[in-house]
Amino acid sequence: MLDRSRPLNHQPVRPGPVLYWMNRDQRAADNWALLTAQQEAIRSGQPLLAVFCLQEAFLGARPEHFSFMLEGLLETARELQDFNIPFIVRQGNPDREVLAVADRVQASLVVTDFSPLRLPRQWRNDLAAAAGKAGVAVWETDAHNIIPCWLASDKLEFAARTIRPKIQRQLLAWLTDIPALVRHPFDLPVELMRDISGPGALAVIQQALVDLEHQTAPDGRRQTLPPPGPAAAKRRLSHFIAESLKDFDRRNDPNLPVSSRLSPYLHFGQISAQRAALAVQAAAQADPDLAAPAASFLEELIVRRELSDNFCFYNPDYDNWNGFPAWARQTLERHRADPRAYRYSDDQLENGQTHDPLWNTAQLELRDTGQMPGYLRMYWAKKLLEWCATPELAQQIAIALNDGLAIDGRDPNGYVGIAWSIGGVHDRPWGERPVFGTIRTMTYDGCRRKFSVDDYIRKGRYRRDG
Repeated sequence: MLDRSRPLNHQPVRPGPVLYWMNRDQRAADNWALLTAQQEAIRSGQPLLAVFCLQEAFLGARPEHFSFMLEGLLETARELQDFNIPFIVRQGNPDREVLAVADRVQASLVVTDFSPLRLPRQWRNDLAAAAGKAGVAVWETDAHNIIPCWLASDKLEFAARTIRPKIQRQLLAWLTDIPALVRHPFDLPVELMRDISGPGALAVIQQALVDLEHQTAPDGRRQTLPPPGPAAAKRRLSHFIAESLKDFDRRNDPNLPVSSRLSPYLHFGQISAQRAALAVQAAAQADPDLAAPAASFLEELIVRRELSDNFCFYNPDYDNWNGFPAWARQTLERHRADPRAYRYSDDQLENGQTHDPLWNTAQLELRDTGQMPGYLRMYWAKKLLEWCATPELAQQIAIALNDGLAIDGRDPNGYVGIAWSIGGVHDRPWGERPVFGTIRTMTYDGCRRKFSVDDYIRKGRYRRDG
């Protein structure tokens, strides 16, 4: 097993149980962090347990998104139970709650998921510091990327073309089959488990789901979301390969059902990107006609996703103006005073009440389903730059709408996609235009040349009315 982990403090691994703190990767199968924890526990002949912390403020997400996560966790909890891995769900500050469990079981090691985002990094750093004082080792394992983020590149990459060769050089070593989790051979004492688990993970999750039934989104609407959980994610992957992969190169047409629709499952870690890559790779090997669309899919799944994690990991300003490259800040500054033909309130934007029917349809799809076609996400964000008083406000509104409405919001892909659209991140200067300066533009007429805008708008109305 290649080393996908790195220590977060300087403590050696002492004798005692191993604790896996599940956070970004919410699955039992194909989970390198859990596999690392089990490997260490078996090596030392110790019990293994997993813990997850529920947060009251789910980073601005809608109740439906929280339910999607909880339903997936129910499935994962049952799977862990089958593998003799106790699962504990706590409510409260993650670093304090995880440390409390580790202290109670006298854990030797805490293994946790990697995320490049600010809040999870702060949780991990706080835990590592406090655990270090208690003599507990803390490791993080990148189970989200195929190549661990800090190994894919040791610096902030300029664009996909600069990270792609680094990934291609390393990919063969990392894109291997994933070992199976085994039934853990060492038990945690029953009385200790009873002491730390309270009512039990299933009961805690089910109660959280009941509590959510009484909550409504701020707009009073409930989104229609895909079925949650690892099993649903595997079905979605199989359906995509069987029915849509062959047409994946036509994914920029939102009227065609060719996108993978895996984004919600990847975001919550209900499926492994590595497993998806292996499955698509195998399909292309079996059918040469799938080689080109499979290559396009793997470019998005691997290169583009790892580029997003790279940006958020090495750039602390991934979600603000200071994260834009110098050329983009300069050109936007020169055009800061350019008149905007249209201005809209927050409510008008959220409810798709602009003069642009294409933008409105995409926004209402996001509002009502939690998802938006990838090509239109770029158009959607660039129009906010065109309409908002400042680039900073455009970025702020785009992030608020995406984090609050998109089921895959609060994710490096979202922050980087918005930064690309508004601030030229991972892009280059284009022809100069009002408001945009040399930031790449996208226009209504340009979209009409790529797909039937009228069909998309008509189908969008049908979905909303029906």
